[in-house]
Amino acid sequence: MSDAPDLPEGPDLPEGYEFSADPARVDVDRVYGWLSSDTYWALGRPRDTHERAMASSLNFGVYATASGEQVAYARVVTDRALFAWLADVYVDPSVRGKGVGTAFVGRIRDHLAPFGLRRLLLATEDAHEVYARLGFRPLERPEQYMAHSFE
Repeated sequence: MSDAPDLPEGPDLPEGYEFSADPARVDVDRVYGWLSSDTYWALGRPRDTHERAMASSLNFGVYATASGEQVAYARVVTDRALFAWLADVYVDPSVRGKGVGTAFVGRIRDHLAPFGLRRLLLATEDAHEVYARLGFRPLERPEQYMAHSFE
């Protein structure tokens, strides 16, 4: 019997898309282009910083099955035992509104479940409802958390 909480069931990816946790499939150039030019959190991020972050993370993607083209990306920083941070979640504008993002994050969450993590955190300015559908909630006691900025 598992002590893990029941996970809300995530939606399936729409037909014509597939999930992968294989880092070799990630189109690094495409992902760098997305993040460094089309996000509020990584705008202008240097390429070498981006590549170091990817190398130290679990990398995930969604791909069009017909072409193999990457249409979504996310990475997870984790100790694979207790804690994980979901970062750099991006869905190409051409597939937004089709359910790809919600299904993608659900697949990532489910991929991490066997690790037995206590907590998966993320930060967002504009997608709270997407994450809430998958069981994410605001921090219960945000006053317990602190951050140190090196910038």
